[in-house]
Amino acid sequence: MAQAMFGAGCFWGVEYNFAKIEGVNEAISGYSGGKVDNPTYEQVCTNTTDHAEVVLVDFDPDTVSYEHLLEVFWGKHDPTTLNRQGPDAGTQYRSAIFYFDDEQKDKAAKSLQKRQTDIGSRKIVTEITKASDFWRAEEYHQKYFEKHGGGH
Repeated sequence: MAQAMFGAGCFWGVEYNFAKIEGVNEAISGYSGGKVDNPTYEQVCTNTTDHAEVVLVDFDPDTVSYEHLLEVFWGKHDPTTLNRQGPDAGTQYRSAIFYFDDEQKDKAAKSLQKRQTDIGSRKIVTEITKASDFWRAEEYHQKYFEKHGGGH
């Protein structure tokens, strides 16, 4: 198994979309990129911890490629809005790719360049950052759409 980590707005929809992909073993909602150990949702929502809402994706690279996961990432959110996705605003909703190794970093950078070319003049604000500690979100956030309906 391999891992990927993405921030693309509220983690509920991000988790839902990645969990549906064949070859994804698990998609887990959580927090990363911040300066507080084991943050709570309430702390992250204050915009003082620097965390992003992220999804940690455990996947089988023999079944699904990292490049395909990047395509899903780009297709499921607007990477041109700074610290915002739809009605959700704040640094925790930023567009981010957290890479685990140099190969992921290179693939993420190439995919960003391709996506920028594809969308034209609107500037992509997605950050590409080395993965740091992942903190699993509270249980009520896990598989939220499966528990409560919804999804897109």
